[in-house]
Formats: sequence, C-alpha cells, structure tokens
Amino acid sequence: MKKLYPITLSRALSRALSSSSSSASAQSTAFPLKHVTKGNFESALAELRRHVAAADFVAIDLEMSGVTSAPWRESFEFDRSDVRYLKVKDSAEKFAVVQFGVCPFRWDSSKLSFIAHPHNFYVFPRQEVSIDGPSYEFLWQTTSIEFLAKYQFDFNACIREGISYLSRGQEKEALRRLSIAYEDELSDTWCNMKEVKDIPINRMADVLFAERIKNRFSEWRDGLLQDRNGGSQLQWNSNDSKQQFQTVFFKMRPALNLTGFTSHQFRLIQLVINKHFKDLSYVRVNGDDLCSQQLVVYTESKDDKVLLMKEVKDENRRVAEMKIQAAIGFRHVIDLLSSEQKLIVGHNCFLDIAHVYSKFIGPLPSAAEEFVSSVNNTGLTFQQCVQVEVQVDDMRSSNWDSGAKHEAGYDAFMTGCIFVQACSYLGIDFKLHSPSENLAHNEKLCKHVNHLYLSWINGDIIDLSTGNKVAESFGTNYFKKKYPNILFENIVLIWGFPSKIKAREITESICKVFGLTSVTSVYHLDETAVFVQFSKPEFVSDFLLLKETLEKSDGPISVLHPLAKLLEGENTHAGNYETYKEICSSPISKVLFANQAEAVGIKWKREAVEPKIAVERKEHTSFWEENAVNNSTKSSEKSKQGKVHNAKKDMLCGNYEIIDSLNAAEVNQIRTNNL
Repeated sequence: MKKLYPITLSRALSRALSSSSSSASAQSTAFPLKHVTKGNFESALAELRRHVAAADFVAIDLEMSGVTSAPWRESFEFDRSDVRYLKVKDSAEKFAVVQFGVCPFRWDSSKLSFIAHPHNFYVFPRQEVSIDGPSYEFLWQTTSIEFLAKYQFDFNACIREGISYLSRGQEKEALRRLSIAYEDELSDTWCNMKEVKDIPINRMADVLFAERIKNRFSEWRDGLLQDRNGGSQLQWNSNDSKQQFQTVFFKMRPALNLTGFTSHQFRLIQLVINKHFKDLSYVRVNGDDLCSQQLVVYTESKDDKVLLMKEVKDENRRVAEMKIQAAIGFRHVIDLLSSEQKLIVGHNCFLDIAHVYSKFIGPLPSAAEEFVSSVNNTGLTFQQCVQVEVQVDDMRSSNWDSGAKHEAGYDAFMTGCIFVQACSYLGIDFKLHSPSENLAHNEKLCKHVNHLYLSWINGDIIDLSTGNKVAESFGTNYFKKKYPNILFENIVLIWGFPSKIKAREITESICKVFGLTSVTSVYHLDETAVFVQFSKPEFVSDFLLLKETLEKSDGPISVLHPLAKLLEGENTHAGNYETYKEICSSPISKVLFANQAEAVGIKWKREAVEPKIAVERKEHTSFWEENAVNNSTKSSEKSKQGKVHNAKKDMLCGNYEIIDSLNAAEVNQIRTNNL
C-alpha cells in the first residue's frame, strides 16, 4: 500500500481485510457468489428484497464494457470539475454495464459478525419493447475485454442470459405511447378496427383467394345461424382448411381462429370481412406469451360489435402494460435499493453513479450542476477487526479463496468489508449496534455521509445534499501539498502543431516572446495537443491575439519569429479552457484530439480573459465555482482507489445513501512538466 494516508489506518485496514477473508481453518473454499441471469432473476430478486430489508447497509460495484472512448477523454490533472463531468458523461453514455454487484450486509449480534449476501447480476441492454430511436448500441474497449477475460468473465452468460432493463424515462415514454394508441379510436394497433383501404385485386390469385374466403365465411356464419348452440367444428373439405380455420369461443362469442396465412392474405381477409359481413369482425389479440391470435368473431348486433372491440382493446392494453412491466428487468433492483433507503456503499463511484443514472433513470443532464441537482437529497431519510461471513442460499462461510475478484458481486462484497473495518476504525462498536438503528444516522459516520470525491489528486469533494464543496476532509491536505492548484484561466489549449515538436521546444518558443517565467507548465493531452499554463491570465489573450495577428499577416511566418516552429504548416490551432470544455461536450470521439477538434468544427477561439488571480485563490463555498480540480482516471482494470467518502443520493423518486469506501489510492502518474 502506498503511504497516501496515515500509516496506522493503512495497517489497520490490512489487518482487517486479512481477518475478514480468512479464519482459523486451514481449508478454504471457492467464494460463494450468487450469480443471477434472466433465468433465475425473479427468484433472486425476491430473495434480495428480504436481504436488503434486513440489511444495515448495501455495497455495490459495476463492471463496464469500457471506460474511455478516446485517449484524450481520460481524466487529466488539468481537467476542471465541469470538464471531468463531461468526460464521465461521455463514458456512461457510450459504454454498457455488463455486471452489477449487490451485496447486503447484516449484523448478526449472536455471532458478533456481519453476514454478507453477495449477488452478481449479469446485465445486457436487450430491447424488449418498442421505443423510439434505433436499437441499443454501445462500445467495447479492447483493454476492458482483455481484463474481464483475464478474470474469467462469462461473455456468453452476459449476452445470452443477461438481464435487460428499461430506465424510468423509457418506461414513462412507453406508457405514454401506449396511452396515445389506446385513446386513438381509429388506431388499428389494438384490434385492427381501422378499416383497410381497398386493396387493388388485380392478381388472379388474390381474386380467387378472396372469393374462396368469402364463401367459407358465409358457410360458417350460415351454420351458426342454423345451429344457435354453436361450438361445433366446421367440417371443411380438406385437412388444410381444418388447420387454418378452427371454431373457438372468444369473449363468449363464436369465432374462427385463423392460422397459416401470410400478412398479405390477412389484409385480404380483413377486406372481405369489412366489405361483405356486417355481423363478423376481424380482430388481432396479443397474448401473454408474445404471440398474437387472428380471429373472425360473430357478433349479434352493432352494439355487441362495439362492446367486442372495447374488450379487445382493453385486453391488448393489459398485455402491453404487462410487457412493459416485464421489460423493466434489472431496474427493479435499482428501485428496491432506492425505496429501502439503505446506506449504499461504493468505491471510486463517480462513474458508477453516472452509469446508474444513465441506464436506469434517464438521459444524463448536460451540465454538472444539473447532475448534482438530480441526485441531490435535501434530508436524511480500528480498534478491533470485525468478522464478516458470506451466505449464499443455504451455504455460509467465513473462509474462501479470492478467485472471484473483479467480478462485480465479489468487488461489492470487498467494498462492504473495507467499509465495515473503516467504521470500526472510526470507533463504531457493532456489538452495541441495534438492528433498528439506521447506520447512516450514527453520529460518528454522519459527517462522512453524502460526500462524493470528484478528484483524488487534490481531494475535491462535493456534498450531494447541498451541491457545495466540502472545505476539508481526511487526507485532502496531502493532495493539496503534492499537487498545487491549477489556474484554469491561465491555460491555453494548443493542437495540430507539427508532430516533431517537443514540450520543451514549445516552452522555449513561448518564453522567448512573453518572458522566461511566463510559462509554468506544459501538459500533453496526446501527441497532437498540449495545455500551456501561463504565470499570468493576461498572457492567454495576448498569446491568442499574437497567433491571430501572425497568421493574418501576408506571406509565411518569418522563420526568425520565436513562434515560427510552433505555427509551422499552418495547422496549429489554439483556444482557452472554455474551448476545451466545448470540445469535450461533443458526443463525437475521435482517437486524436486534433481530429476531434476538427470534427467538432472548432479551429481556434480567442476570448477576453480578465485577471482573476484573487478569485482563483479565494476559497469558494460552492463546489462548482471551485476552479482547482484535478482528476484521476477510473482505469479499465477498475482498480478501486480512494479515501472514505460518502454520498446519499435521490434517484428522482427514491433515495440512495452512498459511501465511497476506504482504500489505498494509487494516483496516476503526473505527466505535467514543471518548468
């Protein structure tokens, strides 16, 4: 473990984890993990409801199909909080959740141990109901595939047996469309009430088919009128007719069940019924098993016909609503966690929260402020190691092999184990814990609840209940000393320069114009783009203005000018930090940043920048006004890094309380060249 935190805490956690995952017994077993697919989802969900209701807290973890859609979309030290959100938003919108781990933890006072129930849900975005737009699409990142395969991820189980879902927004839209179709009296969506327009019957085959069908319907109806008891099988002249026309009762009325016809023939049948038979009705009934019936039904009167159509529409609506409810799928788990209002524990979970919102709530807001508001909740709905046992079905164990690591269910379990030991370190004695006590209300934990880390580099934290930045937290001073504040208004973004030029040469050329101390650092986004941080904010507008002047002058730039090498080829573009944010906000993802900027349609931009050094150095109370944010990447290996931080979140209709677990953080290597 790296000494990012006081060594006493690191050692306490090491001892705690060792105690949680081993026992005195020398023998160990495979980790008991409940794998859930669509085949056993209903029973597993019922079981999970009981475990969550009895739980003191619930740990979660997600595995995704990828993390970044382009190298420059990784988290950089120069990423401001609003830009960091845009990159997380892009990832959540482009990649899929393929596993979702849920692990309820319950304190067993008789055993003086926590009982964990790890569940590993395979998730796949299968389109179960018709919704607007194309079918689901998502990206796979090759490094993520390799990582998942390394830890025996079952891709077949995910794709073939993964649980599908509807977000709350998708469910609402599907029900809205259903209601519109039901209210439309002329709609043929429900029972083909809408009269079919005359189909030109020019082909001899259609003429013969229509005439033969008319004769058979006439024969069947006449037989009903002669025998008012009905229910007898119509005796056709061939076995094919018996298979295609079967007399049944539908809604207490005699009917013919039609099978073995093409869609064109069904349209001809409907045309014949509407044109020649006032006492017969053609209806299509959607079944619970996703199959539909095509029927010709005899009605006694016009009123009876109207009543029949209403009954068919009501039945089809009921079936359609059941299909929508069935398509909700895995979102039932999210709704369960929301409604139970249990303490939710995650680690490095900014991206996880964005995925939960995008997949199961609705489209992510375009701005960071709106996102915080959407997950905001305005009210609260190591002295010794703590033992943790695992129970799956009837099997209970305190000793196991860790071969299941990096499966979502196992990672959720380990997140909960770390949280338990962190609680013990904070002085929470679970021996005195009452099952009726809400752990989120514990006075020793309250000050950590509702906190979400956006940056591990300088310890930026937001309080989701207020949207404000948390002024101080355990360990944040370490990051602030290691990584000084970045002044975003002092930054120029340059891209498209000659590939042979180095960061040192960029620094030298600019310093020859603006002074030896004008540039404080140069940071590469990729091989085509760099951030240049000036010592003064006015240098930003001066640089952009000088570049514009040089490019507008007649003739090529003088080879003697200090910026000549940087501007060589006339493909070099530049802009301030807001330009970078605008490029990041685009859904386009080109591999190279220069190509991304060109695809977005930005050449270069110069905006007046007023000196705000005093404002930069001032401590802001609002998180989103804080300019000094450095971010670390949630890598494709999903190594969970971080410090204790908690968050309580309201997913629109329900509440989440989230705690980002305690773990040693491994900070990304800094690529900034300090000059």
